[in-house]
Parts: sequence; structure tokens; C-alpha cells
Amino acid sequence: MTVLAAARPLDTLADFPAVPQGWAYLDTAATAQKPQPVIDAITRGYAQDYATVHRGVYARSADMTLAYEVARAKVARFIGGKPDECVFVRGATEAINLVATCWAGKTLKPGDRILLSMLEHHANIVPWQMVAERVGAAIDVVPLTADGRIDLDAAEAMLTPAHKLVALSHVSNVLGSVLDAHRAVKLAHAVGAKILLDGCQAVARLPVDVADLGCDFYVFSGHKLYGPTGIGVLWGRAELLDAMPPYQGGGAMIDRVTFAKTTYAKPPGRFEAGTPHIVGTLGLAAAIDYVEGIGLDRIHVHETALVAQTRAALGTLNSVRLFGPEDSAGIVSFAVEGVHPHDVGTILDEAKVAIRAGHHCAQPLMDALGVEATARASFGVYNGAQDVEALVRGIERVTRIFG
Repeated sequence: MTVLAAARPLDTLADFPAVPQGWAYLDTAATAQKPQPVIDAITRGYAQDYATVHRGVYARSADMTLAYEVARAKVARFIGGKPDECVFVRGATEAINLVATCWAGKTLKPGDRILLSMLEHHANIVPWQMVAERVGAAIDVVPLTADGRIDLDAAEAMLTPAHKLVALSHVSNVLGSVLDAHRAVKLAHAVGAKILLDGCQAVARLPVDVADLGCDFYVFSGHKLYGPTGIGVLWGRAELLDAMPPYQGGGAMIDRVTFAKTTYAKPPGRFEAGTPHIVGTLGLAAAIDYVEGIGLDRIHVHETALVAQTRAALGTLNSVRLFGPEDSAGIVSFAVEGVHPHDVGTILDEAKVAIRAGHHCAQPLMDALGVEATARASFGVYNGAQDVEALVRGIERVTRIFG
């Protein structure tokens, strides 16, 4: 039985009302479509069960508070952490900025160093540049291997005791390359550095266990995990979160307020000022239930088969250049010779194939690849072999138009 055959039972298209038959949605790395159970959870949260949390003594508020904290516990179990280590944020971008401000901004000193990689998303570059400029730290950049992976041999040679933080993508949003996270953690800890992993592209495709990985911070966004926008998670080691000052001031993050002095709540509440995205947490919990109901192992097999099919088909076209490793996780980036990726995307859209075209918030990586932009197809549980076939037909049309 082939890998593709093993993936065929994963047929979930009917669960996604926003993905009509005949439309190949291949932009899941940007944002995933939402299954009906997530839509139902959000609708129910607003239409039937809505009340604020941590505020009221009436029954519905108490019930919503319980549901909110049950969602936190579900997130914690999903990634192998503990509930008091999971902070609800707007998304991974806010999570990284929180760590940059409240940990790095208070910990790093002039002369300290931060290690990033060439393939990082802007959200895992710019916050570190901002804090480095503020405190007088420096940033080093790990190069990539020939097939587009973070070169951990190079990282090992670069790391010194001056490095206090390593921040790397668990899965590249452009190349789909998977980091050897266990080794990366060991390398960082060997020089006394803390390590943050950007798990946006990983949590919907691979089982994640932060306790097993041994990392210090892990971040992800709900909308790439088939959940709603505006909700994400920062996981951090309890002792690190406990030592960090608040990110924002306001309601809910306090212990006691006087005009003379304010004391703060323990984590995670310390970092959740104001009324949170209550219904977003319910949608995220429903998304986790949905993904776990399918099984991350099955999802990985399914997407691996689609990647293999795509790379094999596009690899037969002389005008197409493929980027990234053969075993990329759910993502295939490519360029068509002589055709701007935006033109590729426009022509594919006419054929009802939706891809991403541009620099993918990874301009340093584009510079390293020697291109202005790439076209990117990324897969989800709703995709099948027919979507790959539609993509390939569309690319063949692109080559005929521009040939």
C-alpha cells in the first residue's frame, strides 16, 4: 500500500462549509478553514452561553469561567504542558512580543546575544531586533542546509555562553522543513541559553510535547489549527513566567490595587489583562477536539502524501523550481521561471486554486534563496489528490501562457 493510499480514508471536506466542491484551498499555512464543530462552538458561545469570565457570581458567568479554564486545560494537555503555564494571547505574534518584552527585555544585558535562523517569520525576527536595540544585545543568524533546514551543526559552532536566547521555527512557514527540536534544545541549554520555539506550523501537523522537547517557551496561533482568529497560546516554564513582570496593566491581571502600589496575579492571569477573547478559547478547544478526533499521526501521513504527490508532479516541469526538503511538512514552495509568483497566483485563482504568493513574511529567507518571492501551496485535512491535480493543471497553464 502506498503512502497516498494510506491517506485516502482522511476525507473531511464535508466538515468545512466554506470550502465548496471544486475549490482547491491550498493556503492553510496562512490560515486554516474552520470545521463545523468549531463554527458551532463559536455560535453557541455567543448565541446561548455568553457571559464574561472571572467577574460574575451568577450561574452563567460561573459556567463560562469554567469553560474558559477547561479550554486552557485542554490546550495544556494538547501540547504536554500544565494549565498554569499556558497564557491566552491574540496569537503567536503577541506571544513572542510578550516574551521579548517581559523576559528578554528584563533579562538581557549589553553584550548578550540572541540566535535566530535564516528561515524565521518576521514575527520571530522583529521583536528580537527591537529588544536587542533597546538593551544593547546582538543577533546572530544560523544559515540553512542545502535542502532548506536550519543547520544545527552551524548553530552548535556559533553558540557561546554569551547567547542567552535561541528562537527558532519548529516548522518553516515557507519551506515546511521540520526542526530537530530535541537537538536544538540541547544545544541551547548546553551554553545556558533559553529557547523559544515557534510552533504555528507544527501544532496542526505534528504531535507536540513541550515537556519531552524540554524547551523554555512555545507559541502558536489558533487560526492555523482550524480554530478562530484572535486567539493563541504562549506556553512557558512556570518558573520563568513567575519571574516575569506583566505585559499589560488593567483588569484581571491584578491581586490588589491601591494608588500607592499594585500587586499582580500569579501566571497565567498576570499576562491576561482585560476581558479576554472568551469565545475564541471555546473555538480553540473545539478545534483541538476536532484535530485529536482525526489524529495528528493520520494528519501527518495525509499531508506527507500530498506533499510527495505535489513535488513529484511539479518536479517533472522544467520551468518549475522547488524549494525546501523532500519531506517538508504540509508545505511546498516553488517558482515558475520567468513568471512572478503573483501572476502564478492570479492564474491559479481563475482555475479555482487558492495558493499564497509573496515573501510570506520571511524576506531574509527570500534573500537567501535568491528570489523576490515564491508561490506556496500548503495543505490541510480537507485537501485531497484532486487538489494537487488541479494545482498541477494550473501550473501547466501558467507555463503555456508565459512560455
